[in-house]
Amino acid sequence: MAGYNKILDFVEQLGLTTHNLNTHTLKVALVRSTDPIVNTDTILANVTQPTGTGYAPIDTQNSWAESPAGTGTLTGTKCVFTAGGADWQSFRYVALYNDDATSPADALICWWDYGSDLTLANGETFSVKFNNSDTTGTILTIT
Repeated sequence: MAGYNKILDFVEQLGLTTHNLNTHTLKVALVRSTDPIVNTDTILANVTQPTGTGYAPIDTQNSWAESPAGTGTLTGTKCVFTAGGADWQSFRYVALYNDDATSPADALICWWDYGSDLTLANGETFSVKFNNSDTTGTILTIT
């Protein structure tokens, strides 16, 4: 199971209205272990994504809801990466970022560490399941 990690700058950017967790397009990107993501990274350009046929970040189809008790929940749908060729580089991390953010551009929100490098062969898939759900799951909550 991958470990969740908050990007420290996310809290500041949330307060500065960089993120609209309901309407902005949030995407997941794979990150290489040769340039590990850390809590102090702020934008997607701070990390190295793998290259390979067909690789691209995936939209989480996110939504935001708040309970009457004041707990906000960000949910997203399962994202499936499929290697389009045998040329995919390995990766270890998955990062969530705001594709609509412009200042800073592609602001990072959080990341997951899968513990070791993963490599996909041609046609193999890798699924990012939020809260281990096969459909829609919780990405994060704010209380």
